[in-house]
Amino acid sequence: MTTSFRILIGDNEISYTEVLQWEKRRAAIVLKKLGIKPHADDLPALRQQLLARKMELGADGLLQRLHRELAISNPVASLTARLSAGKRRFSVTRIISSHGSAEAFVAWFNDRTHLNDELAMLTATPDHYVIRTRPDGFQEVVETNGGSPLAAQFYIDYQDLSSLQSQPDPAFPLQIAGVARSAGGVALGGVRHQFRNEGTGFQAKLTVEFPWLILPGVIEGHQWHLASEFSNWILQSQQ
Repeated sequence: MTTSFRILIGDNEISYTEVLQWEKRRAAIVLKKLGIKPHADDLPALRQQLLARKMELGADGLLQRLHRELAISNPVASLTARLSAGKRRFSVTRIISSHGSAEAFVAWFNDRTHLNDELAMLTATPDHYVIRTRPDGFQEVVETNGGSPLAAQFYIDYQDLSSLQSQPDPAFPLQIAGVARSAGGVALGGVRHQFRNEGTGFQAKLTVEFPWLILPGVIEGHQWHLASEFSNWILQSQQ
C-alpha cells in the first residue's frame, strides 16, 4: 500500500514533491543553525544527519544552542499576543490522504503525545527542536514557526480550548486542539486540527492560530510547515 497526498494551502493545491523540496531546504538551514554542514544532497540522508545531530545535542543542548533566539522570540511573542488583544490570524493547510482513517491517525497522535515519543515528534519536520510532554500534561514545543527567522518556545494544553478563536467544523468529527501559552501563561494562540474520513482515506484540516499582529510571512510559511509535519506523521502512523 502506497499512500499518496493531495495538499491544499489556501485555495492552491501543491504537490507532495514540492513539500519534500521545502523539507530539504529547511533541513539544510537547520543543520547550519545547529553548527554542522550538510554532508549530502538527498533528503533521506539529510533527515538522518539532522536526527543524529539533534540526538547528539539532546533537549538541553538544543535549548542551549537556541537560547539567544529564544531570549528574543519569547518576550516578543508575549508582547505581540497582548497587543493583539485576543484577535488571531489562522494558518490553514488541508491534507487528503489516500489511505488510513481519521480515527486511527488521531489515536496514533494522542498515543505519541501521551507516551512522550520525542523521536516521532523530532522527525516530523526539520524545524522541530524539542517536543516533549511534561509531567503536568502540557506539551513543550520549541520550533521555528513557518517563515520566522527565530525559534519559538510555547506550551500546548490539549485540555484547554478556552481562548481558541477558530470554530469546530461539524463536517469534521475528530479534532486535536489546545491553547498554546508562553512560559508565563500568556495565551499566544493554539491549534485546532480536525479530521474526517473520505473514501479509502481521510482529510486533515489543520489550523494554527497566531496573534493578529504576527508577520504575514510567518502565517504563509507555517502552512508549508503543517504540510511537512503532518504528511510525515501520517506516513509514520501507517508503518
